Amino acid sequence: MVKRKLRDPLEDRKGTLYFDGVSTTELAKTYDTPLYVLSEKRIQDNYNRLYSALVNNYKYVRIYYAAKANTNLNVLGILHSQGAYLDTVSPGEVFLALSRGFTPDRILFTGTNVRNDELKMFADANITINVDSQSELERLLKISVPQIISVRVNPDIIAGHHSHCVTAGPESKFGLWEEEVIQAYAIAQRARVERFGIHMHIGSGILEPEIYAIAVEKLLNIAKRVHKEVGIDFEFIDIGGGFGVPYQPEDRDFDLQEFSSRVVSLFKNKTKDYGLGKPFLFVEPGRYLVADAGILLTTVNTTKTTPNRKFVGVDAGFNTLIRPAMYGSYHPILVANRLNAADSETYDVAGPICESGDLLAKDRLLPEIAEGDLLAVLNAGAYGYSMSSQYNSRPRATEVLIRGGKPVIIREREQLKDLVTNQKLQGEV
Repeated sequence: MVKRKLRDPLEDRKGTLYFDGVSTTELAKTYDTPLYVLSEKRIQDNYNRLYSALVNNYKYVRIYYAAKANTNLNVLGILHSQGAYLDTVSPGEVFLALSRGFTPDRILFTGTNVRNDELKMFADANITINVDSQSELERLLKISVPQIISVRVNPDIIAGHHSHCVTAGPESKFGLWEEEVIQAYAIAQRARVERFGIHMHIGSGILEPEIYAIAVEKLLNIAKRVHKEVGIDFEFIDIGGGFGVPYQPEDRDFDLQEFSSRVVSLFKNKTKDYGLGKPFLFVEPGRYLVADAGILLTTVNTTKTTPNRKFVGVDAGFNTLIRPAMYGSYHPILVANRLNAADSETYDVAGPICESGDLLAKDRLLPEIAEGDLLAVLNAGAYGYSMSSQYNSRPRATEVLIRGGKPVIIREREQLKDLVTNQKLQGEV
């Protein structure tokens, strides 16, 4: 028997995993698996902890939740009630934001390769746009001249937990380089845009605050150039998101106090020194707010031993959680119904998808596992359901929210009949 070290909102009660005070085995019995479970309280705590750390060093702060991490309307509602703003990357996310009560002044759109009809939608709704290219800017200005506009800068700083998550630097498709930035603001000014912001986002899953200090200093130097050469002031300076969470056992927490004292203080001092006034500091956390507020429950239906591997077969595949297959991501896995069993076997945890890459974990040391065991995949609140699919014609999972100690369904499990929704048969075979 072992006693595992668990982090809030996880709890060990007599060898059974509880999540935000609710038994995971009871959740699985009630709602079946695969099942996403989210904690309202953990989302609130994460937001408040981040906000408190930031305003401790600079009071003009706005937190824009990166909605792509988890777009469930209930998650958006929780963060709306906490005072969050919203960072969106698609017309769908803007639609969801407006549907959930976010007013246009609380929504920021930062897309790439944006269509003209999408630009018109945002302009008509008075959504602030971070333009990602000179092409996008010129097309937007032909559609409508907005009151406020922002430019996404590529600061040539590389960061992120995987190459697919690096969103700046020489290989990145995102943002404008420094000389293009100067030109873009000059074009916007000539078009009589009245208010301005500036933006960057260097990557995701970053655990070291120091890289932000380097990138923020670069961004502020560019902002100073724009201020001097074009003659505009910035209403906000957006330094992006990407704050990481510890996935691997050896990972440490993202140090908010260090980030605030190092990066936020740098921002405060440099904006003053550069004559940029007191612009709002925008940050765009996604996974930091919701990752550890969610788990994925999945049931073991098969155990298999080959001459080379031991497999644990479960009912959640990369159609349910694609991060391990797409990024090689590590998610901690617990045997929820036998939490204190000692680790003794090395397994590949495989889903039901007809692809060799359908693995939630590879070479993972776990207790000896039997059919019927319940596994909990941790840190699944971010980029879990939002990246799920109906691949292999498998309906998507249920989502449940723990609110006030009680589970409530926030997204029904899709049924087989949902697979034919929006399809139209043309003739008979």
